[in-house]
Amino acid sequence: MRRLPTLLIALAATALLAGCGGGGGSSSTTAKAPAAVATTPAPTASVGGCKQVKPATPAKHDVPKPTKQDALPADATAVVTLVTSCGPITITLDQKAQPKTASSFAYLVKKGFYDGLTFHRVVPNFVIQGGDPQGDGQGGPGYAIREQPPADAQYTRGVVAMAKTQNEPAGTSGSQFFIVTAPDAGLPPDYAIAGKVTGGDQAVQQIAQVQTNPADEQPVQPVVIIKATLKVSQ
Repeated sequence: MRRLPTLLIALAATALLAGCGGGGGSSSTTAKAPAAVATTPAPTASVGGCKQVKPATPAKHDVPKPTKQDALPADATAVVTLVTSCGPITITLDQKAQPKTASSFAYLVKKGFYDGLTFHRVVPNFVIQGGDPQGDGQGGPGYAIREQPPADAQYTRGVVAMAKTQNEPAGTSGSQFFIVTAPDAGLPPDYAIAGKVTGGDQAVQQIAQVQTNPADEQPVQPVVIIKATLKVSQ
């Protein structure tokens, strides 16, 4: 199945967001053993508040689908820290509202899936998007989950939600995620919500302001997730 572009922005009343939610370049959700992992780039100099880094190596990076044992405790506080080349971003996961989505996000962090990956698409005053092992908006973790977001879901500044293709059902997600940088992205309740940015807004804004290629909205200078960590506390 041919994958659609990661973001489809309709200049109409309602904006549409799409991305690769499933496993790589097919619709299969069969679990596979991990393959080649993108190497973590080394920072060199600073450019506009962000460290200049080498591009991550595109990789097919499949992991087994998470099981019930990988679920986050409902009464715990789960915090993900993304150490990016533009600074750290703290995300508090919301496993109470979207337990499957939050747990899958945490599972990928624990697997080291996001280490070395990029924010491959930046749309000013809308979203920044990352989590694709291929770095071009076409990749995924090798599995997909589905969890219908609340009917009143709002995609306001700081919300972290999961991208999906336009033809996938609402609430489908893989590894690609987006952080809303607009006061309100004006999206329909189709995108599963993993959590919310609770620290590092300066880094989010740095990423949102990087120079991009007009053709594909990819940053001219790679914006890399150097390391992602998870802390779970009761």
